[in-house]
This record gives sequence, structure tokens and C-alpha cells, in this order.
Amino acid sequence: MKWIERVGRNVNLRDLHILLAVADAGSMTRAADELAVSYPVVSKTISDLERTLGVKLFDRSVSGVEPTHYGRALLQSGVAVFDEMRKGLQQIEFIRKPDAGELRIGSSIVVDAGLLPAVIERFSEEFPHAVLHVLPENIATQQYDSLRNRSVELVLGRLPVTMDEPDLVTETLFHEPNIVAAGADSPWARRRTLKLVDLMGERWVLAQPGSLARSIQDQVFRNSGLEPPPATVVTVSLHLYMRLIETGRWLGLVPGSALRFGGKGMRLKALPVKTLPPPAPVGFITVKDRTLTPLADRFIECTRRVAGLDLGRATARHP
Repeated sequence: MKWIERVGRNVNLRDLHILLAVADAGSMTRAADELAVSYPVVSKTISDLERTLGVKLFDRSVSGVEPTHYGRALLQSGVAVFDEMRKGLQQIEFIRKPDAGELRIGSSIVVDAGLLPAVIERFSEEFPHAVLHVLPENIATQQYDSLRNRSVELVLGRLPVTMDEPDLVTETLFHEPNIVAAGADSPWARRRTLKLVDLMGERWVLAQPGSLARSIQDQVFRNSGLEPPPATVVTVSLHLYMRLIETGRWLGLVPGSALRFGGKGMRLKALPVKTLPPPAPVGFITVKDRTLTPLADRFIECTRRVAGLDLGRATARHP
């Protein structure tokens, strides 16, 4: 019998469950308490696994246990196994109750300000018993840890123009223009024609230098043949950014979707300034070859509709 076949016959889900519990607890004693089994059961399971695999899975010490590199490799696979099983059970539950279940997504501050609330409103109408968990995702760092470690099923937000991560897949919903905006009571809000150069001497609020948002803002000015103006306020907070523009004392470059989807409650006016914005795609990021739950598929379909895309015209997903 081949080694892999022998291992497959001797390692079961219960063993992996105990392995994960020990790793999470950092102690066999604590794992036994959490699993409501005896310490000898936990100890024997780990010892049997190590004997079957022929490697040491945990380093033991008086303070507890720590996975070896062999243990970490098995733990990673074990997490994937239980995650896939969880998704299978969710699929069964979805078939039984198609409007129920839980979905965890990552979201960036740009879509939080406009697109996402509109999607959630529609999604909750279509699936009233679904529970949506929204976790903040810092798109600018392009780390996507929550996606890779399965904390979320998908990420919605501004995408990199070129995805250099071979294990991830993107789907573009639309390209995000940056619109020159002023407060509704600003004198500039009454102008019917304007050029960007006309506004260079005004007070500007801009994003933090070095951020993805600031690089896009700077490019908007340079595409018009201008150097970015000196900002009198610099912030990483989109909420503060928008509130300052609403006062009428500052101008700013606002993501188009924030005005399109969230503009009803804002005292903002898009100024009639033509700009040449750089590419700024907004869409989904998922893990390549990882099956999404039915509820995640429904969320994506709902987002496409809210974003104004017919399903047949949605931009193809690409690695």
C-alpha cells in the first residue's frame, strides 16, 4: 500500500479537529477542556498522528505546545478541509432556505461611502434572513490577508490596475472617476463652466501622501497639465474629507460612486470641470479556484445590478 493511501486510511476528520483545537488553545489540556474530552484522548490522538505521518507536529514545553513547520503545513490543510465542509453545509442549508445564511466580505472605505450601502439595501430585500458581516479591508496595502486566511469570501473595493497576485482573481465593475466637488453653498457650485486651472488658488483637502487615493488625485491634476495644489488639510479619513468639502470652505476630488450612490444625503455639488482621470477600477477580489458559497454568488449578482451592469455585460473575471 502506498504511503499516501495508508495515511488516508488512518487520518480522519476527528483527528484534524483535535489538531486544530490544540493549535488554537496552545495546550493539550486547554484543548481537552474546550472539546469536553479527556487529556489522554487528545494526547493519544496527536501521538498517533505523528506516528502515522512520521513527523513531529508540535514542540512541547512547560508553557504549552507550538506547531512545528510540519504541523503548520497540516494545520493549513486542515483549515481548508473544514472550510470546504462548512461551505458544503451552507450550500445544503441554502438549498433548504435560499434566503438565509451568513456571508463575510471585506470592503474598502471608497465603496463604504456609496456603493456598498446601496448594495446592502437591495441584498437585504432579496435575502431578508441573510446575515452580512462586513470587515474593513485596506486595499492600498494589497495584502489581502483576510481573503487568503478565509476570514472573508470576497473583497469589494478599488482594485489594482494590474493584479500581480497569481492566487487571486479580480472582476471589474466600473472605473471610478474622481470628480471635483464643492459644498452645495459654495460660490463655485453656481458656476456652469469651469476649468481645473481656475480652482488652483482655492483651499483643497486631499488624501494622505503615499496613499493610493492621493496618487490617483495627483494624477488627475497632472493629466490636466497641472501640479497638485498644496493642500490645507490632509487626511486618511474619507468621512472627514467629505464633511470638510460640505462646509463650502474646501474643494476636493471625490470618488464618483460616493456621489452616485450616496449623494442624496450629502450637501455636495459636482463642479462642471472636465478631467482626465487615471484608471481606477472598482470591483471584486476572490481567491482563484476557491468555490464561493451560493450566498456569495448572489451578493456578486446583486452588486452587478446595483452598479448598473447587466449580467451579460459584466466584465469578465480574470486572474
